[in-house]
Amino acid sequence: MAFTERDGVRLYWRLEGAEERPPLVLLNSIGTDMSLWDAALPYLLRAFRLLRIDTRGHGASDAPDGDYTLPMLAADVAAVMNAAGIARAPVAGVSLGGMMAMQLALDHPDRVSALALICTSAAMDRASWETRIATVRNEGTAAIADMAIGRFLSPAFAASHAEIADSLRRAIAAQADAGYAGAGAAIRDMALDGRLGAISVPALVVTGDADVSTPFAGHGDRLLAALPDARHVALASAHLPPIEAPAALAAALRDTLLGEAPVREAAETLFEAGLANRRRVLGDAWVDRSLANRTPFNAEFQAMITRIAWQEIWSRAGLDDRTRRLLVVAITASLGRWEEFGLHVRAGLARGGFTRDELKEVLMQTAIYAGVPAANTAFAEAGRIIAELDEA
Repeated sequence: MAFTERDGVRLYWRLEGAEERPPLVLLNSIGTDMSLWDAALPYLLRAFRLLRIDTRGHGASDAPDGDYTLPMLAADVAAVMNAAGIARAPVAGVSLGGMMAMQLALDHPDRVSALALICTSAAMDRASWETRIATVRNEGTAAIADMAIGRFLSPAFAASHAEIADSLRRAIAAQADAGYAGAGAAIRDMALDGRLGAISVPALVVTGDADVSTPFAGHGDRLLAALPDARHVALASAHLPPIEAPAALAAALRDTLLGEAPVREAAETLFEAGLANRRRVLGDAWVDRSLANRTPFNAEFQAMITRIAWQEIWSRAGLDDRTRRLLVVAITASLGRWEEFGLHVRAGLARGGFTRDELKEVLMQTAIYAGVPAANTAFAEAGRIIAELDEA
């Protein structure tokens, strides 16, 4: 924790993480301070040494009167990087922080190795920002706190995380009026549009599916079109992914900034191969229903079993599909896993994977080696499925 002074303004910053890890500079949005990144820290500190900065006018940094400019704020970042001993690093910024990151790459290109532009833009509506600045200067930040929270967080997230929404609202209302208005002027007056072609470093453009401030259409898409080397990731979030989607955002940053994308692409290749096996064994209709029923809670688990069980195991050449099907039937009956048992019995009989006589022999042998009660239930479950298939 330290302060750096530039042009008479004290800038608060914090450097965290193992010294041997590569640096990453994190910049906050207007109306927030470096704590914006708190939920993402456990995921990012595994990979990076993090430099967080309270933008002038925010957090513990000074909040001088008057209009700020993006070149001024970018120079602040360069000064803090100097003080922290970081010559060059990737810079990730949310909203205003993303605008500052782009300005830094233009004004100080030797300091920036890559960009992560999160829910940000190169051009905003000047009139709306002029109105917001006037409101803050006349009535204070409390007058725009509710409006800001409505744009920062998706309604569902705010409703289910009232403690986060209320804390953000209090922080905005407590922010220095001069700091918010000064930073708002930097957004109002920014001159990034038309200059982004000069940025040669790789850039990750992150948009939020529920972001109403800087949605993909009109903002993210324009960044992708203007930046020479850019890729896009969309997250299930509103305007502040470090709060709503910290793990997914951290994964995207690691992919782009540490070159982990090839690993993820390899995993996607294994997933597609496993999905082909799954369709061959269970049929398209069942697999399509299963994919449609994925949720954010179970999606990673579903992807894992598709990569490992359906690709790694069902692709092995040592056994044919018929033998593997019958093994699954015997094992799930022995364990009493009746949902999986029914799935494989139905698929095997309906898709010609094995005959009814073969199924019967497997269940007879299950009675000897796994117990009569297990086989008794298995015969009942299989009989019900056979009757349903006969009626179809």
